[in-house]
Amino acid sequence: MRSARILFTDNDLLTHPLVDDGAGGGVVDGEEVEVQVLRAGLGEQTAVTGYQCRTEDEVLAAVARVRPHAMVVQYAPITARVLDAAVDCRIISRLGIGVDMIDLDAAAARGVIVRNVPDYCVEEVATHAFAGAMALWRRLPQYDQEVRIAGEWAAARSAGRIGRLSQACVGLIGCGRIGRMVARGFQAWGAQVIVVDPGPVVDEYPRVDLATLAARADIISLHAPLTAQTAHIVNTQFCDSLRRSPILVNTSRGGLIDESALIAALHSGQIAGAALDVFEVEPLSADSPLRTMPQVVLTPHAAWVSRDALPDLRRRVAESIVAVLDA
Repeated sequence: MRSARILFTDNDLLTHPLVDDGAGGGVVDGEEVEVQVLRAGLGEQTAVTGYQCRTEDEVLAAVARVRPHAMVVQYAPITARVLDAAVDCRIISRLGIGVDMIDLDAAAARGVIVRNVPDYCVEEVATHAFAGAMALWRRLPQYDQEVRIAGEWAAARSAGRIGRLSQACVGLIGCGRIGRMVARGFQAWGAQVIVVDPGPVVDEYPRVDLATLAARADIISLHAPLTAQTAHIVNTQFCDSLRRSPILVNTSRGGLIDESALIAALHSGQIAGAALDVFEVEPLSADSPLRTMPQVVLTPHAAWVSRDALPDLRRRVAESIVAVLDA
């Protein structure tokens, strides 16, 4: 397709320089990798326009201005109404792995192809999850505060709260590409790994039900997509069933956790600590109690980030559009 129109619905977490078009949007600079790929594949007249959309109405306004043949989405909602308005759109390319912000049924009903990049940051997310778990397992945030803020020097005082990783049980909720890499990391230290995952078993880790995982796990790491079945899988009932005051790690989707239940469990000690990269509402609110808890490690949805992953993601998103529009 020559002279295609491409809409980036939300690109604030990327490095696109935008030139203000006077209507709240902008034309992406021609040196960016996506633009190079798109124009090489679809023609130099291809128009690439970016907007900062957060709501359905903002996406609808952008669609009305651009009339896109393809859309790139990061977190903006792509609903049935948006798809009805985007009558020329043939493909939606997700800048990431999950597609929970896209109404997949509505897209399928309208013949709109949905693509994502399921494997661009497997190593990054796995190492981020492992690092968060290990920081809390070894009580690094607490030690740091004791030395830096309180001026204390009392390492042995925490001995009763730090176990050997080789004696730990790690429970994974979800065991896809990322989960399996996390599992191998813990295995290297001799930890036992158990898994809750309804999908086909393609690894050696034993499958258990959620109640068994809650009873046995010393570390729980979430690696599941956000669906109707997994939303708030960590809730009050789950926290009440925990038996070993585990560490909880979430690098998947904020909606997997009921944050009010998590906060209560952290206060009560049902959960010893949490390493959180994703949240129900992002950015995390300034008054969230999670911000002041010393047993919580917070990162800004950054598990996917590396100097290698970002250009790989951006290039592959553009390539998926070219493959469809140039067919």
